Amino acid sequence: MRRIGLAVVLALGLTLAPLAAEAQAPKVYRIGFLALQPFTDLAPYVAALRQGLREHAYVEGQNLVIESRFADGNYDRLPSFAAELVGMKVDVVVTLSTEAALAAKKATASIPIVFTQVSDPIASGVVASLARPGGNLSGFSLIAVELTGKRLELFKEAIPSLKLSIIFCHRGSPVNALALKEAEVAAHKLGLEARLVEVRDADELEPAFTTIARERAHGVVLVPSSFLVTHGFRITELATRKRLPVLGWTDLQARKGALMSYGPSASDVLRRAGGHVAKILNGAKPGDLPVEQPTKFELIINLKTAKGLGLTIPQSVLLRADQIIE
Repeated sequence: MRRIGLAVVLALGLTLAPLAAEAQAPKVYRIGFLALQPFTDLAPYVAALRQGLREHAYVEGQNLVIESRFADGNYDRLPSFAAELVGMKVDVVVTLSTEAALAAKKATASIPIVFTQVSDPIASGVVASLARPGGNLSGFSLIAVELTGKRLELFKEAIPSLKLSIIFCHRGSPVNALALKEAEVAAHKLGLEARLVEVRDADELEPAFTTIARERAHGVVLVPSSFLVTHGFRITELATRKRLPVLGWTDLQARKGALMSYGPSASDVLRRAGGHVAKILNGAKPGDLPVEQPTKFELIINLKTAKGLGLTIPQSVLLRADQIIE
């Protein structure tokens, strides 16, 4: 009996061991990441998303897989990439840019979507309400447009001789009117003139800067749009050739040669997006999660660009910078 009993125990042990191991294995979630820009531009933001997920116990290689798709500035690739991620049956899609959010929204009405870097989620048609987005979307608005006036103030502090500033934007963007209004209010207080210049496509960039230089503008303020990020190097190249300082809204533009940037920290937003994703994986419905706003803002100054333009940034402005590129 002892031998039979021992055999039974051993047999049961061998049978139950793999079942126990299987029961203890953590569920592996799949996150889709869809972005308009190339990975080389967005590497710090992807790292921030991973950090945010880690802070909520979702770790790549343990219980998480991230499937990334970067359109390299090609808008036409976004729909197919979005469909590809949906076909992989990812648990959540994280998007970066308004265009990426809209492509993901069109691709699925069931898989949760967490969007980031959307200037105006309502005007662009991403969601109908910020408080209760509804459906399968939630995320973070950019609110950089509302800071156009503040950026113009910083521009004037950095360049005291500034008299005429061009508000440069992509034609058709729903935020242009608000950006110009913000700039005009600030310009009036500062004794400046602000004019709007719009471009439809990349072919209009060079003629636009020729016109801006002819009007003897003293600086260019970029209005938030994916188009101006995509063509960031070309814009700063043209501006530098005309000896025009450029003020952007994201660190990416300062890294691409703009004199300054001031706006929400994209890295901080992507880190917080990791928390949004965690809430959804833990059972929250995206449509019940209010759209959040940035809470951290950064002033970045490119001294290399300043030197090339022959500008000396006042010490009072340099002391306020969160980052200085030399």
